[in-house]
Amino acid sequence: MSEPLDIVYTWVDDSFPGYLEELNTYVADKRDTNPNRTRDNLDIIRYSLRSVAQNLSGIRKIFFLTCRPQMPDWLNTDHPQIEVVHHDQIMDPAILPTYNSFAIVSHLHLIPGLSQRFLYFEDDMLAMSPRLTDCMFAPDGRPLVHLDRRWVAPLDKLNPATSSPWNLSLANGDAALARRFGQGPRRHIIHAPQLMQIDVAQAMCAEYPDLIAATRASRFRGADNVACEFLSQHLAIETGAAVQASDTASAKMQGYVSLENFAPWTWLQLQRVMRRHPLSVTLNDSFEDRPNPRVEAMVRARLDHWFPAACACERPATT
Repeated sequence: MSEPLDIVYTWVDDSFPGYLEELNTYVADKRDTNPNRTRDNLDIIRYSLRSVAQNLSGIRKIFFLTCRPQMPDWLNTDHPQIEVVHHDQIMDPAILPTYNSFAIVSHLHLIPGLSQRFLYFEDDMLAMSPRLTDCMFAPDGRPLVHLDRRWVAPLDKLNPATSSPWNLSLANGDAALARRFGQGPRRHIIHAPQLMQIDVAQAMCAEYPDLIAATRASRFRGADNVACEFLSQHLAIETGAAVQASDTASAKMQGYVSLENFAPWTWLQLQRVMRRHPLSVTLNDSFEDRPNPRVEAMVRARLDHWFPAACACERPATT
């Protein structure tokens, strides 16, 4: 990897004073109170930073994108590699506060000083191997897009009242791409860090301004939104700015664990991931309202086993 490469994390912690109270003033749909997307009970992002320090030595800068005034209290913001960026630095004040990850991701490329190509890490993703970045580039230097084996459901097969916002966002993106590049079906992106490109994100915003505007204007995920991590990656494939990776390479890239309260099932998933040795692991919060303390302890023990040593991006007093 010869070019500069940065990482962007999106992060939120709903235990921060006043966060849930403010969120609840805007809620119209009970589904928008699901803590799965806002909880930070396992501190996974701390271990993610450790995984980056251990395995991705070529990273230049690490950006934390979050709402003001939040930042992890253990984060060493004096470290030259770390930069905290708050939503109000790159987003229109009229759409803030936002609780819509689709809207947030649509702004990543606007972070000042960001490398032309950058890795997007959700805060539950871990880099498990130094080979992770190498497997994101094709032999000709173009980014590889890693796709899941699942196909996106067509928009006309989904019910906006009952379908998940995620599935609707993919269908909206697929329909938008179909208008220029022809009908799909197209495939999901994998649950793993994504190599993204500023110029592709700019082209996406120029090509689909109404769709991006509707997404950004939604304080929560909406039926007319698009997941820009999906749309931009497929746009890159269609225009030749990126190459679709092989299914074998994508399977090796992705390690996915749904953290659920039924301890035997979560334990089994962790065992399977350990046997496969994927290049990345995503520990997705599926606890709903009340996480099982036994499962939390099991996952923390696994994280401590994988990445026991504090990194320079952590404050010494918290290690």
